[in-house]
Amino acid sequence: MWTLLAGRAGPSALSASRHVDIACGPPTSTCRRGGLVDNVGVQRGRILVIEDADAIRAAVTTALFAAGHEVLSRADGAGLEHDLAVFRPDVVVLDVMLPGRDGFALLETVRARCEAGVVMLTARDGVEDRVRGLRAGSDDYVVKPFDLTELVARIEALLRRMGRLQAKLTIGDLVVDVDSGVVVRGDRQVALTATEFKLLTYLATHRDRVLTKTQNLTAVWGYEDYDPNLVEVYVSAVRRKLEEHGPRLLQTVRGLGYTLRVGDR
Repeated sequence: MWTLLAGRAGPSALSASRHVDIACGPPTSTCRRGGLVDNVGVQRGRILVIEDADAIRAAVTTALFAAGHEVLSRADGAGLEHDLAVFRPDVVVLDVMLPGRDGFALLETVRARCEAGVVMLTARDGVEDRVRGLRAGSDDYVVKPFDLTELVARIEALLRRMGRLQAKLTIGDLVVDVDSGVVVRGDRQVALTATEFKLLTYLATHRDRVLTKTQNLTAVWGYEDYDPNLVEVYVSAVRRKLEEHGPRLLQTVRGLGYTLRVGDR
């Protein structure tokens, strides 16, 4: 689990920090890395992140991408109008204190131009500041320091309220209900622990994509500086439980990582 301190992030997030804009999502999106989210039968969100702190911006982007969302991040709002028109985000995550136009000014632009949800980030934890953000039209107001898992959950809750997030992942005869935590293979329910479910959801969200041990560690446990054998143990457990109800879906790609797909290619 990652916890962001004001202007700081965990080791894996810091290693991803760059002084550039970051875009992550399906390969059909220009200059974006991505999983095959559209092929999984689940609609994920388009998230625009505007945050001037490099470490926080990189960490939030990485966490949202790990959850299967398409993400575009910016260090300021200079190109907001263009991003709203071209990227067409479902949710905009806005830092309040930004160079140039601040978060409240950008919020007015978002509200005037589109129907995107807005989540504001700020180090100001006073009641007056939170009330100002909500009255200005933001859908949620998150105070730094915050936990990345909670932030992603808040964004996904907003997407569901907006009707823009489907909560079921379907791969062959496997159905993963993200909201209820229920996994069904064929006509039988598969009992998983919380961590096993999180690992399966991550793999299912990125169906057909080979995910390394480091990627799985970062997405499921929130850090990469840990024993990679932990991933092997959980992959083996999930695979064993899935295979009790059907043919193999969770494949090992030797020397690379793991992938969830129909058929052994």
